[in-house]
Amino acid sequence: MTGKAHHTKGTIDSEEVARFSAMAAEWWDPTGKFKPLHRFNPVRLAYIKQEVCRKFDRDPKATDAFKGLRFLDIGCGGGLLSEPMARLGAEVVGADPSQTNIEVAKLHMQTSGLTIDYRAETAEALAAAGETFDVVLNMEVVEHVADVPLFLEATSSMVRPGGLMFVATINRTLKAYALAIVGAEYVLRWLPKGTHSYEKLVRPEEIEGPLQAAGLSVVDRSGVSYNPLTDSWARSRDMDVNYMLLAERVQAD
Repeated sequence: MTGKAHHTKGTIDSEEVARFSAMAAEWWDPTGKFKPLHRFNPVRLAYIKQEVCRKFDRDPKATDAFKGLRFLDIGCGGGLLSEPMARLGAEVVGADPSQTNIEVAKLHMQTSGLTIDYRAETAEALAAAGETFDVVLNMEVVEHVADVPLFLEATSSMVRPGGLMFVATINRTLKAYALAIVGAEYVLRWLPKGTHSYEKLVRPEEIEGPLQAAGLSVVDRSGVSYNPLTDSWARSRDMDVNYMLLAERVQAD
């Protein structure tokens, strides 16, 4: 998603946008179609908070730990990540190509008493407009875009010097196919069938290459594993299924 003139196709997969728009009313229902994301959210939030506080020398116990930092939550959906970031004091732009998702996010924001700049916008458009951020949250999005390198190029371009980008997605492995697609969608029915396509899953090296080409350095890699006994997610060394990458743009001298 970038504003460079030689790109014509863009990164929006209209079928993916339509699929998530159809489920938009359920974004904030912890027992609905996005239940797995609600269960997964605490791990994402803890990782983001830990690394942002480390990078920007903030007190993780402070209620306004992110005050003064500008965040982009790209592919924000109904705002499940945008709202916690705003509660911690961040200035948040939540962007999603689905107007329906954005309307749901705005309505929930109002009931939460928060201020978030929600936009029905693409990463290409934001990048072309010269938007920049201290932190870009690129979480569970890359497996739904039409052009992964282009999307990563655009999102990377918006990371300020000294800034961070988090990327979370599903690996393209047979193990991921068995657990994240067959298991989660067809056996356990955690997710609607067709939520993920195996061929659109993304391997870590397919993310790291474009990030490095865009001037970002990957500084941390973490797997995320599900424990069926506790019905909970936790960070792990196993990146075969779900994983998170953290990249930063080196501060200019």
